Amino acid sequence: MVKICCIGAGYVGGPTMAVIALKCPMIEVAVVDISVPRINAWNSDQLPIYEPGLDEVVKECRGKNLFFSTDVEKHVSEADIVFVSVNTPTKTRGLGAGKAADLTYWESAARMIADVSKSDKIVVEKSTVPVKTAEAIEKILTHNSKGINFQILSNPEFLAEGTAIKDLFKPDRVLIGGRETPEGLKAVKALKDVYAHWVPEENILTTNLWSAELSKLAANAFLAQRISSVNAMSALCEATGADVSQVSYAVGTDSRIGPKFLNASVGFGGSCFQKDILNLVYICECNGLPEVAEYWKQVIKINDYQKTRFVNRVVASMFNTVANKKVAILGFAFKKDTGDTRETPAIDVCKGLLGDKARLSIYDPQVTEDQIQRDLTMNKFDWDHPLHLQPMSPSTVKQVSVVWDAYEATKDAHAVCILTEWDEFKSLDFQRIYENMQKPAFIFDGRNVVNAGQLREIGFIVYSIGKPLDAWLKDMPAVA
Repeated sequence: MVKICCIGAGYVGGPTMAVIALKCPMIEVAVVDISVPRINAWNSDQLPIYEPGLDEVVKECRGKNLFFSTDVEKHVSEADIVFVSVNTPTKTRGLGAGKAADLTYWESAARMIADVSKSDKIVVEKSTVPVKTAEAIEKILTHNSKGINFQILSNPEFLAEGTAIKDLFKPDRVLIGGRETPEGLKAVKALKDVYAHWVPEENILTTNLWSAELSKLAANAFLAQRISSVNAMSALCEATGADVSQVSYAVGTDSRIGPKFLNASVGFGGSCFQKDILNLVYICECNGLPEVAEYWKQVIKINDYQKTRFVNRVVASMFNTVANKKVAILGFAFKKDTGDTRETPAIDVCKGLLGDKARLSIYDPQVTEDQIQRDLTMNKFDWDHPLHLQPMSPSTVKQVSVVWDAYEATKDAHAVCILTEWDEFKSLDFQRIYENMQKPAFIFDGRNVVNAGQLREIGFIVYSIGKPLDAWLKDMPAVA
């Protein structure tokens, strides 16, 4: 029986291994993590992450051929294939601070694998890692190998949160990179055979190690670039009276461009886009390619600009001050159908409003008060370290209250900011919300989810990203 072990029970390791266990009943899969609370959650009815369809998959396999454990060394030593899915945060100090990936957790995982292994192993990079990480890991393993053979593969994940299970069931592609040696090719085939249980052969791509590592960074950079491109156009649309939805629809009907990732918004978030682009920038700089680095930096610059522009628009529209005004924030996760707040644009928007002394009332159907308070008090990049290494229970932000109902959030508010495109926000009773708000009542739609025309008829002053501006907003220009 083939045994697989995955180090790291997070957003990538948990769902990926659960699906492998479901699709390969003859393979024993163990997911290990040093975090006791996290493993306990995976073994409970309340899984540590929210992902549509995940509960069913885990419950189907758990205890049969899928196990969650804190006994890291035992499962690693017994495994034939070891996936490494640990955090690779952006460095906050030292060489490459603010751009380079911090491989501390990766290196300690590699040393531990070398320490406890008694048989040959295939070690698979599952975390997003900088190009040439495999080479470094290979050196650590071979220098500590005690005669055991290790083969390193890169198998980047291309999951989108909110649809991770669907993406795992029917992936666009599975990418496996390995050494182009007889042993390397044999290892690639072993991993390919696992995926071949449910993924058609033509969707499993094999490349060399560097190509696989770079493909992941490139894919995220291209996706983020599309969002920044449409967001840049949204600013121009507002300035000229064009409608960004019409422009992006027209652009997206070109089959060479396609319609996906062309929704203007308050900005992109998530654990990967910014981190991977910063990483790409750093790799370019290290390889003497400053022009290429500058090019990719612009994608993040536009994203930051979009968030700043949104905050400026809110403040300017409300007589240039939000001090002591209640502002309702609807949605805090970085996108709908996930409870994930990593790098969510809501953090910068809320901090911007708090900087102008606003009082915030926040509602998100999937994000806890504890998480929101952590996000608003944490330093940049702290979120990407394991929980026990993050700053201890932070001081709470007094001007922030977290509520469990949109109507409670908007009661007596001067303005509503929609920052996540949850479906439920489309069907709120806006007449009721209007009646319970201070007047003039503003709605700033950062996701273009509401029908601005209908809301104006109720009496709201509405700002939608990239849409023609209300007369009111034209009279109160936002100065960037």
